[in-house]
Amino acid sequence: MAKRASVRWAVAGFVLAAGYADLAMGGETLAPILLVLGYCVLVPLAILT
Repeated sequence: MAKRASVRWAVAGFVLAAGYADLAMGGETLAPILLVLGYCVLVPLAILT
């Protein structure tokens, strides 16, 4: 059970890092999608499970 939660946190962290990296390079489309997906879907999913 703990391994599954760790994988979900790792995926959330990777998606957020990719979103911020794209934002730093001037991304205007992919960055907001990744950040919203990370913060509104993946982080709550990792917290609740």
